[in-house]
Amino acid sequence: MPAKSSTIVTALTAAALVAVGVLGYQASASAPDTLSQARKGGHQAPEGHPDGHGKKDTKDRAPAPAPVPAASGAGRRIVYSLAAKRVWLVGPKGTAQRTFAVTPSTVSPPRGTYAVGSRSVSVMGSDGVAIEHVVRFAGVSGVTVGFSAAVDGSRPDPGAGKKTGGIRESREDGKAMWDFALHGTKVVVVP
Repeated sequence: MPAKSSTIVTALTAAALVAVGVLGYQASASAPDTLSQARKGGHQAPEGHPDGHGKKDTKDRAPAPAPVPAASGAGRRIVYSLAAKRVWLVGPKGTAQRTFAVTPSTVSPPRGTYAVGSRSVSVMGSDGVAIEHVVRFAGVSGVTVGFSAAVDGSRPDPGAGKKTGGIRESREDGKAMWDFALHGTKVVVVP
């Protein structure tokens, strides 16, 4: 083989090895945590799966999310449970995309079906706290009821004696609600 073709073959081989190395690195960087733990010698059994020693691996496992209330209708919707103080963002197939705890307002909407009527990126709450990602869906006795997150992360004091309609959520949950709850989105309030 002439020296020039040998040099070309060597260069192509080196380029191929670099490409394989880069692809391998990218694949390992995006691998699920369970794979990277296995590579490091750790072991995490899938949820509910015996770990090979007759025990279930429960370390670092979050509790199962609360199921969507059965009597909350069908289709894409927001479900708000008054008793559970919890919200579910439910996709079109009836599966919860997210669920989270909330702090109820002092004025609660009656159970029933509503729709998102208005939204505000940021305003001053009726309790004097700056709030963001406001999603309004009902009115009760002259009080507007909706979901919001306090910019300072605070939760309202239910014993303050003020009539408020703000159902408070964390800022992270408020952002998820904002992204999900477009104008007209169905809101189902259950006991």
